Amino acid sequence: MGVTRLKRKDRKNKVTAKLDVQFLKLGRNIETGSRSEMPATHQVVKNNAILDQLSAGLKK
Repeated sequence: MGVTRLKRKDRKNKVTAKLDVQFLKLGRNIETGSRSEMPATHQVVKNNAILDQLSAGLKK
């Protein structure tokens, strides 16, 4: 029996679902001091720091 290929729509849904899960994992609030804390070099941490600076500058 041959291997069946996914149709284009199903391949797109599979990739989209995988990316959605990855996005939700990265965007989740992480408790300080927890074992799952992101490293300081992680892009999400850098982006949050920049956004915090910008929002502080706008509040002045």
